Amino acid sequence: MTELKGRQWISDQNNHNINGETTKVPAMINGICQRCNTKAVSKLPDGRRYCRECIGLGRITEGDELERNVENVNYPKVLMPLSWSGTLTEQQELISKELVNSFKDRRNHLIHAVTGAGKTEMLFKVVEEVLKGGFRIAIATPRIDVVDELFPRFQAAFEKVEIGKCHGREHHEISDEQFVICTTHQLLKFYHAFDLIVIDEVDSFPFYENKMLHFAAENAVKEAGCTFFLTATPDSKLLRQAKNKTINYSLLKRRFHQGLLPVPKEKYFFKSFISNKGKVHPVLIKQIKQILDMKKPLLIFVPRIKELPAYEEYISSIFKASKIISVYAGDKDRQAKVASFRKREIDILLTTTILERGVTFKHVQVIVLAADDPIYNTPSLVQIAGRVGRSADDRDGLVLFCYHKYTKSIREAMRQIRMMNR
Repeated sequence: MTELKGRQWISDQNNHNINGETTKVPAMINGICQRCNTKAVSKLPDGRRYCRECIGLGRITEGDELERNVENVNYPKVLMPLSWSGTLTEQQELISKELVNSFKDRRNHLIHAVTGAGKTEMLFKVVEEVLKGGFRIAIATPRIDVVDELFPRFQAAFEKVEIGKCHGREHHEISDEQFVICTTHQLLKFYHAFDLIVIDEVDSFPFYENKMLHFAAENAVKEAGCTFFLTATPDSKLLRQAKNKTINYSLLKRRFHQGLLPVPKEKYFFKSFISNKGKVHPVLIKQIKQILDMKKPLLIFVPRIKELPAYEEYISSIFKASKIISVYAGDKDRQAKVASFRKREIDILLTTTILERGVTFKHVQVIVLAADDPIYNTPSLVQIAGRVGRSADDRDGLVLFCYHKYTKSIREAMRQIRMMNR
């Protein structure tokens, strides 16, 4: 038997094995979906409106009901949940204490920290505080790859705690875990469930400026709960809230190993990066060879999925002894490919922006093709540059921005990186 604590589901999806106090509410009020807060415009043949925005979780139609588990349940107080024995830097320790205090005061908090600052480790103490108090926590992030990266790190730090892992690529039976790591889309399944929600990479697609996902996060936290926002590149709205002291704020301008952020090199190209005949520019081939000769893994960012095959085919034909593959959001082997690259089983990984943030690959070097493409905004370029130099034993490395036109986004990304290095 399960209680589905803090969950919501369409009433006709009800399972007789569900325990706990539930309440039913109209799933749509005045044409507004009560699960995702989107106005329904699509209609069934019988004229009833239905919500297309969150249809992946089951179709909500006019006349349906949402069933919610609203029972006020406290989890057991975990006496010694943290098994991590590492140490924080002085700055990390200060922010860690600030986060614990914000949770005790139930204050929302923005953690503005450079890429590679050790944000995950700074969360350990506040997670411990939540679990010791018998409260419930979710760490939610927009990207599947980040969930896959965070889960084993928290598992290692909280060995005795059962941690739920939820995203669209993994299907398993629903449980009532006290500690959940999930994508932000999964928060649509919860209602007033968590005492603390941590949104990691808050400025990342698809969460950024997505009204549905913001509503999901607000709906999933308890009325007396709070939300923490983590990012290296906060938007003006969050910074304004911090300045006005409506949310608490912590700033960390140094990586955990105290090294500086690698400043990208910039390379202007007059001719195309790849010709109509599928030949990659010789300057790029020369740069790729230098990196392969160094025996270091290489991430090459390509702005469009349709361009990946041509790059992969030509580069593979030049470097026959190297393993070169590509990956993108809809790739069915995406998780396996990323894991193989992390294990150094792949030499060059051609990727779209799905790997721009939240993932760590030791000793990786980065080339951004068409850094002037509109898909790369300033936060995206800062985050991509932040993949390099994250290891304590390899604090520097190559980040190369290749462009035809020097854009405002490139200029601002360079300014932000140099500012954080001061």
